[in-house]
Amino acid sequence: MTEPLRIGVLGAARISEESLFPPAADIGARVVAVAARDPRAAEAYARAHGIERVVDDYEALVNDPEVEAVYNPLPNGLHTPWNIAAIDAGKHLLAEKPFASNLPEAQRVSEAAARRPDLVVFNGFHYRYHPVFLRLLELLRDGAIGEVQRVRVVMTVDVPDLSDIRWSWPLAGGALMDVGCYGINAIDVVAAVLGGTATLRSATTGHLDGTDPRIDAWSELRFELPGGAEGVAELSLIGPRSFTLTAVGSLGSIHQSNLSYVHTDDRLSITTAAGTRVERLGLTRSFTYQLRAFRDAIRHGAAYPTTAAEAVENLRTIDAAYELAGLPPRTSVGVD
Repeated sequence: MTEPLRIGVLGAARISEESLFPPAADIGARVVAVAARDPRAAEAYARAHGIERVVDDYEALVNDPEVEAVYNPLPNGLHTPWNIAAIDAGKHLLAEKPFASNLPEAQRVSEAAARRPDLVVFNGFHYRYHPVFLRLLELLRDGAIGEVQRVRVVMTVDVPDLSDIRWSWPLAGGALMDVGCYGINAIDVVAAVLGGTATLRSATTGHLDGTDPRIDAWSELRFELPGGAEGVAELSLIGPRSFTLTAVGSLGSIHQSNLSYVHTDDRLSITTAAGTRVERLGLTRSFTYQLRAFRDAIRHGAAYPTTAAEAVENLRTIDAAYELAGLPPRTSVGVD
């Protein structure tokens, strides 16, 4: 089947301007429909981004016969109900991270996906598909820096607007939810390359004055990795903005300058006794690689790593980190 992938998008989220519309143009996909809470906003959004149609509401979108794949970039607290609704409607799903608000929700979505093995259910860790990150894993696998001793992932953003959904308890906000899911996932992927799994050993969080004390403004997680290596994830909603991964080994180090937005900085720096060399593997968006992989899974049955089952493990660690830090996991607001 070679016809363009037909995508419907839930909501008028800003992230789609990076994650969906340019990648869809890059691979020749069609964004055929959008639904938003405010019909006038949806109309303006459709005009601005060349979306073919506006439909009445989210339910109409997931049941639209022309839509074959749903993209869900809604606020975190709305991921689970509409992920399940899309799957139950027989649609392929590209779900923004985090996959759900908590572990029980993630398990529910995974169970829905298991009932429909004919569907592609994709967790939106786009960085996993970029050649820069794949090259980093290859270097680790090949022993380019010797025995890995420490892996540090920094995922920090600056969200000064306290009305932003990332500070909202009902919408499952928090640093662990917004950027921590990336840091945990990256640590887990590196652990797998090292031949095992990552074990969470500690979690520390802090909150910002004037915000809900249940919302972590920053978090630091520490893991034990295979071979006794240490994994550290530094996560924050109060900046400075940084998305880096550094692996230190017995023979050198590898540093990825931008894990999330490789199209702004594709440097991979490898330092050994011979000096430092920098590899550049292209400024194509990681979102484009992700959408191409999503399409190939749908059209050609291609395998993909960012599965619903993997998403369950990601939320398992998030919930465990909140518990270790003395904070409650996010609630299941709005989930039947």
